[in-house]
Amino acid sequence: MQNTSDIDAEPSRPLRYGWTTGTCATAAARAAVEALWTGAFPDPVAVTLPKGEAVSFVLALHDSGPGWSKAAIIKDAGDDPDVTHGALVVARVSAGVDGSGVTFRAGPGVGTVTRPGLAIAPGEPAINPVPRAMIQAAINEAARLHGKPADIVVEISIPDGEKIAEKTLNPRLGIVGGLSILGTTGIVVPFSCSAWIHSIHRGIDVAIASGITHIAGATGATSEVAVAKHYGLSDVALIDMGDFAGGMLKYLKSHPVPRVTVAGGFAKMSKLAQGRMDLHSRRGLVDLEQIAAWLAEEGAPEDLVQAARGANTAQQILGIAQSSAINLADRIAERAAAAARHTLSGSGVQLDVMVFDRDGALVGQSAIVKA
Repeated sequence: MQNTSDIDAEPSRPLRYGWTTGTCATAAARAAVEALWTGAFPDPVAVTLPKGEAVSFVLALHDSGPGWSKAAIIKDAGDDPDVTHGALVVARVSAGVDGSGVTFRAGPGVGTVTRPGLAIAPGEPAINPVPRAMIQAAINEAARLHGKPADIVVEISIPDGEKIAEKTLNPRLGIVGGLSILGTTGIVVPFSCSAWIHSIHRGIDVAIASGITHIAGATGATSEVAVAKHYGLSDVALIDMGDFAGGMLKYLKSHPVPRVTVAGGFAKMSKLAQGRMDLHSRRGLVDLEQIAAWLAEEGAPEDLVQAARGANTAQQILGIAQSSAINLADRIAERAAAAARHTLSGSGVQLDVMVFDRDGALVGQSAIVKA
């Protein structure tokens, strides 16, 4: 999961790819099981990614004792602002019950699933399906090479993982005790924001499984607190949408809930009103000229429109509109809602948009209309 405070630090130079926690856990498990059976740790250790690429990793540590061994890899997320960059991913292996196959356990710093709706059942370690398959394949391959049964208990741990997980959406998803072991390709693509969008999708899944009928996606903490208070929504109903309005809405089209509220600040919602589904500044700045044109459409006097065209920020234009009792934020909320409903078209989801100021006060709201 990305550290959202670093998103704006995206560099312009070519970016270095990294490795998922799932890939690191696979490499650590492969090294540990080799040592369990042979007494020697392969270093570097090679593993195969889901698309067939072979990659190698240097061990950060290794140890063994009667009936067990463990190895660890330091996660390198490349140039992605990932909170797990530099984390130590440890795999401890021991013999399992005959015929049991590979059994997964959550060690310190790896979470346990407690709510329905995720790909992993409640009570299971938060090791996602693709990393599980990667680890199983690596152990099965080693078993064939050494003529051993692949009945292995694999415990994955991440020192300080519980603390790191506080910076992710795991607590809201009902994953307690630490981080998730993630990855679908094994590779971290810098600034792809895939981890954030993955968390949005899983948040929706958990809300649906929990019987939630009204969810809210917010662009930031202020609007999230405000929309939750306004509608009395629980944490499970709150989706940390961030700038990824499209990522949330497209998933809701195929995984609908009865009702969704999109909440955000005036500037972000003005982008959504233009049909822009990625609200981040790297995808384009706020269009102040367009906001000024909308102010004119609302019947603002020419002097106010000219003042708006000379404004430095969207917030400044909002202030100009409010000084003349012009409901510009309502109009932007309606336009944003129309754009969102277009993405949700045919889903039957009822949607409204709420616009909040920097203090969390409601300044604009659309009608609730079915997509």
